Amino acid sequence: MKLSSIAGKEIVNLTTGERLGIIAESDLVVDEGTGKIMSLVIPRDRSFFSFRKDKSSLEVPWKNVKKIGNDMIIIEYEGNI
Repeated sequence: MKLSSIAGKEIVNLTTGERLGIIAESDLVVDEGTGKIMSLVIPRDRSFFSFRKDKSSLEVPWKNVKKIGNDMIIIEYEGNI
């Protein structure tokens, strides 16, 4: 699967049902040695009109990605969001 094929998909947490963002706004952490994806880094502040520029993010291990569908990516994450 190419990264460009998942770029516009929404990220949804199966545990809470919360929409966390879009994969295009997120970063992937890749192991340089193996080329495997280690985690997904999702920015917490996604508001366009936000005056507060909080740069915090949520790092979800790639093993928590449960399904990549046509429109969304389902993750299962019980950590602090």
